[in-house]
Formats: sequence, C-alpha cells, structure tokens
Amino acid sequence: MADKTSVAVLGTGIMGTAMARNLARAGLDVRAWNRTRARAEPLAADGVHVTDTPAQAVDGAEVILTMLLDGPAVLDALRQAAPKLTAGALWLQMSTVGTEAFAPLADFARQHRLLLVDAPVLGTKAPAEKGELTILAAGPRDVQERAEEIFGIVGRGTQWVGDDATGGAASRLKIVVNSWVLTLIGGAGEALALAKGLDVDPRDFLAAVAGGPLDPPYLGMKAQLILADDYPASFTVSAARKDARLIAEAAEEAGVRMDMAAAVAERLRRAQELGHGEKDGAAAYFASFDD
Repeated sequence: MADKTSVAVLGTGIMGTAMARNLARAGLDVRAWNRTRARAEPLAADGVHVTDTPAQAVDGAEVILTMLLDGPAVLDALRQAAPKLTAGALWLQMSTVGTEAFAPLADFARQHRLLLVDAPVLGTKAPAEKGELTILAAGPRDVQERAEEIFGIVGRGTQWVGDDATGGAASRLKIVVNSWVLTLIGGAGEALALAKGLDVDPRDFLAAVAGGPLDPPYLGMKAQLILADDYPASFTVSAARKDARLIAEAAEEAGVRMDMAAAVAERLRRAQELGHGEKDGAAAYFASFDD
C-alpha cells in the first residue's frame, strides 16, 4: 500500500485511538474524528490529522474505518459524512454492532456505493495498542487484499467467514464470541466474590485451578484486577453491558434462550448503577455485594 493512502478513522475511543496511531506509524495518511474531539487530539502527536466533523475526515479518503459504540452511532457518523464520501471507497466496519443494527449499515453502503467489509475485532486495549487484534471479516473477494493491508497493521490475523458483507456473517460470529467473553467475565467475578464470602483466600482458588483446563487466561487477567482493586479499562463495564444487550437482541430474534447471558447482563447493570461503568469489566465483581 502506498505511503499516502488516506484512511479516515471515525471513533477514537480505547480501540480506535490505538488503530489510528498504528496506521499513522505505518506511514498512512490518517484523519481521525471523534464525537468528543479532546479524546482524538492526542493523536496529532503521531501525525494524525484530527478533524471537527466526520465529513472532513472522509473527504477524499480511500478507506473508512469505523470504530464506534454501536450501530446507531456508526450510522449517524456516516450520515454526517455522506456529502464528502467517495463512491468506491473501502468501508471497514470494525465496531461491534450486533445483528439487528447491521442491515441499515449495509443499506447505507449500497446507497452510497461504498465497498463494505463487515470486520469486528477480538481483543482489548493492549492487543489494539500492539497491533495484535484478531479480525473477523466478511466482504467481497475483490476487496479482501486491500482490506488485509489495513488489517495487517492493526491486527495479527484475519478470519474470513464469507465474501458477502451484507449478511453480517462476521458480526454474527462476534456476538457468539462475546457471549463467551461475558460468561468468563461474569464467572471470574462471581468465583472471587464467593471466595470472599466464604472466607477463602482467592489465591488458593487460583492455585487450585492453575495450569489445568479450568484455568483460561481470562480468569487470571480479570482476577488480578480484582485482587489489586484496580480496574484500568480495557473493556469497560458499560461497553460490556452494551454487548450484553446486543447478545440478548440477537438471541431473541433467533429464538434462543440465553440464561447465563441474562444473568451477566443483570450483574453488569448493577455494577454500572453502583458507579463502576467506566472501569474494566472485571468490576462487575462489585455486583455480588449490596454496596
């Protein structure tokens, strides 16, 4: 890819910031927009051009990368950008938007002649900063090589699950993966909360399962945050709660009962109401206690 390939990054939260920075460091011409401009401004030190509007970011861009909270936020940003979109631009839709919200995005791409790739990511803050995300992708075969040039900068590998983005195959897979992620987060928090309630040293619990099939890496990662009582966000409680909502919507549409997902969603709701919404998802631990 030529050094001056132009990429518009819409959304510079935890993940979008890391992606924009890595793309700029790789020599691309990166413009970034965020609803709260102050969150994007630090990227200027990395050579990213920070814009006031989505339209300014996409003006002349060959690639548009969206990394926003949900489907409505993505659609709103693209509608604002519409006057300056270039027909034939490659749109890498990398936000987690679920199933119901994907169809309007596909319709927008069709109306504006954008080459859409459905490409949500697996990974949190640290993998994003290292350019080690896993990308789940679906999109036309004739644009996959172009997409991979971007994916190769922000990620360590791509799992292509289809050559038609409009069906949301990658977004559907992401919902399944996130149902498992939330199960792990909820289970880790409840186990450590139960240890506290039963006056069991949580380190004894971790030692008992260490190195065996009951010891997924996520358990250790989240347990260490809880033990340290320090929750720097890589995947916030509020973001996890949003994903829990998307999982519930997708399951209802599919006629699938998700009892554990519903329980984790309730824990996330309580944790957010207790004031832990912007902490790492491990802070759902606090939902096990009355205060």
